Parts: sequence; C-alpha cells; structure tokens
Amino acid sequence: MPVAASAIYFLNLRGDILINRLYRDDVGGNMVDAFRMHIMQTKELGTCPVRQIGGCSFLYMRTSNVYIVIVVSSNANVACAFKFVVEAVALFKSYFGGAFDEDAIRNNFVLIYELLDEIMDFGYPQNLSPEILKLYITQEGVRSPFSSKPVDKPVPNATLQVTGAVGWRREGVVYKKNELFLDIVESVNLLMSSKGSVLHCDVTGKILMKCFLSGMPDLKLGLNDKIGLEKESQLKSRPAKSGKTIELDDVTFHQCVNLTRFNSEKTVSFVPPDGEFELMKYRITEGVNLPFRVLPTIKEFSRTRMEVNVKVKSVFSAKMFALGVVVKVPVPKQTAKTSFQVTSGRAKYNASIDCLVWKIRKFPGQTESTMSAEVELISTMVEKKSSTRPPIQMEFQVPMFTASGLRVRFLKVWEKSGYNTVEWVRYITKAGSYEIRC
Repeated sequence: MPVAASAIYFLNLRGDILINRLYRDDVGGNMVDAFRMHIMQTKELGTCPVRQIGGCSFLYMRTSNVYIVIVVSSNANVACAFKFVVEAVALFKSYFGGAFDEDAIRNNFVLIYELLDEIMDFGYPQNLSPEILKLYITQEGVRSPFSSKPVDKPVPNATLQVTGAVGWRREGVVYKKNELFLDIVESVNLLMSSKGSVLHCDVTGKILMKCFLSGMPDLKLGLNDKIGLEKESQLKSRPAKSGKTIELDDVTFHQCVNLTRFNSEKTVSFVPPDGEFELMKYRITEGVNLPFRVLPTIKEFSRTRMEVNVKVKSVFSAKMFALGVVVKVPVPKQTAKTSFQVTSGRAKYNASIDCLVWKIRKFPGQTESTMSAEVELISTMVEKKSSTRPPIQMEFQVPMFTASGLRVRFLKVWEKSGYNTVEWVRYITKAGSYEIRC
C-alpha cells in the first residue's frame, strides 16, 4: 500500500521546525520533539533513515541544510515514502530556481503550504509532476540570487493534462517528419546440464520506443500473445489465425498505457510520451527458442594435462547471424600453458579470470564452430579435491531474432490531423545468464 503519512516536518540542522503539515489526527503535534530528542541530539542521524519511537515510525532524509521527516503511525511503504520525498524536493527546486535549503523554505513558506496540500491528500501521495502543478499553481517562488536555472515556461493548452489524462505529454508538439521506432529487446537466461538437458530457462524482455510524432496521437499495438489473439477473435466472431502464439508473464506497463482498454480488449493502447521511453516489460517461461546449443567435453589425462573441446551450434535461421559471440570456459588456477585450434574466431587464455576465452565476431545461423584446447597445469603437492567445475558462460547478440517468438502484428497511429507516419520495428536477443555445466 502507499505511504499513509500522518505528518511531514521540515527541520533545520538545529532541529527547529521550519514548516510542517499534519495530514491525520493519529499523532500529536509534539511528535517531532521525540525525533529531536532521541535522534538528533544523540547523533544517530547517519545510522539508519528509519527509526521507531513510541509506536510511530520516523522516516527522514537530509537535503542541503534541511531535514525532511515523515511520521507514520502504521506499517507504511518505506520505499514509497522516500520516493515521495525525492520527487517533492525536485518539485520545490523547480519552483525555487534550483535551490532547496533553509533560506528557500523561509522565503517561500506560503507556496510550500499550497504545494503540500496538492501533492499529498490525507497522507497519500498525489501528482508530483512540476509540469502539471505549474498549470494551476502559477505562483512563482522567490528565486535564489545564485540560481542560474532559467524560468520554466508554462505548458499551453493543458486542460486535458490537468485532468490527469495525459500528464506525460504536452500538447503542441510538431515534427516535420513523423517517425516511430520500436525495439523489442530480450535477454535469455539458461542453465543447462553437462548432458544437454535444460535445467532452467526463461526470457526477460522489454519494448522500447522512440516517438517523434506531432500533436496528440493515439497508438495501438498488437502482439502475437495468446490472450490478445483469443480476445480479438471473440470480438470479431471468427476463429483465430493459425501461427505461433506466446503467453506473457509478469507484464508491467508504462503509465501511458490505457489499462481499462487492455483489460477489456487485450490490446496495448496509449498516448505516447514525446521521445524515448520503455513501454512495457514481460517474462516468458515456456516455449523458449534457444539461439545456441553448447556441447562441451573436458578430459583430464593427468594431474598436469587436460583437453577441452567445445562445440557451439547456432539454432536460429540461416538468414540471421549473431554478433559479439564470446564463450568462457573456466580452467584451474594453476594453468601454465595453453594451445588452441578453432574453426572460426580467436581463442586465448585469460589468467585474470581463469578462463579460456573464445571470441567470434560474426556467427551465421544454422552453422557450428568448434574449439579444441590443450591445457598444461603446474604440478602441485596438494591433493586434488573432487569438486564441480564452474559453468561455461556465453555472451552474444542476435539481431532480428526473439527467443520468445514475440512479434509485432500491427502498430497503428491515429491523430486528428491525419498525417502519415513511418514506423520502424527492430528485434534483438542478448545473453543474460547463459550457462552450461561441464
């Protein structure tokens, strides 16, 4: 649950109250005396930012020569409380010309009281966006003479923004060329046994966008997820098209996404922010297409000699290729000498990480490469302990490939002026924790 603040205090370094606001009646007005006596006077300010005294919790943070203290009487969300403090300070700075200290508070206490009434209601955080608040709290703060920050201009035509509908985008944006860039970036996490069986596998992905669109456009994004396709077929009263569908897990959206429409139609509809932003995150646990399979063979001939053979197969289409492929094979610390034979790329021994490092700049699809290495070890008197070897690690990037199979079915843009847009869609899959036991 969000933080339910009973009161907020602004104190100077001596503990004097500069300004305070009581939001609930479940704490007394003298609670700050407990903070001053038990924390400030005992020099325990730097130990922990959260203290509990007499059934109340004090959450405090120092900014310049001011302590901001939030008092809560119930079990509140501490992370939300500190997030609120950080954004509130940023809001005050935008009004005061970039300065927030004891002098700025004394010079602007009327404005601060007005802002405190807007950004928190009955102890619950509200809108802290400077761009929106400046639309209806137009009073200018007393700026510091040392501030060189220019005065922010008010945003025009903001009736829709004041309602909270699209507070992330201002009106009046104009571009000569209307373009839209969408990137689907995925990271594959794999743990494979030495016999080639998959022990754990998942994909974490995110959809990144860059919008250079004029006006106030409305976008609609369709993916080949199972729920979305089934919902579309129900609405259109026709069977779903054949093809691969995927099930998205743990989906989180940017605040611009219309969740009501997503719950009813299962389509991602949104008015995008201007510029670059992260539209959504997701995770896939089933039906993962592994881009590479690694087959390692390690033989120990004696205490001073071992042989390493690694075969890497690319499983993706022959029309694609991987970039920056790196295979790291751990070897014992007492490695003295190595010799390599590779079918592609280059290999060497890196003593700083105790690994054989095999690098391939460009790896085509539906091909395989092998590395053979002879490793000579320094003979030691210490008896060798039987222990499992660290896993082989792999790094790569595969453009225009998604391990989850996620694809963009459509990306539509509506704007009242009816301009034409150019859409660009890219896919890329990277290695997350890609490990093979040997």
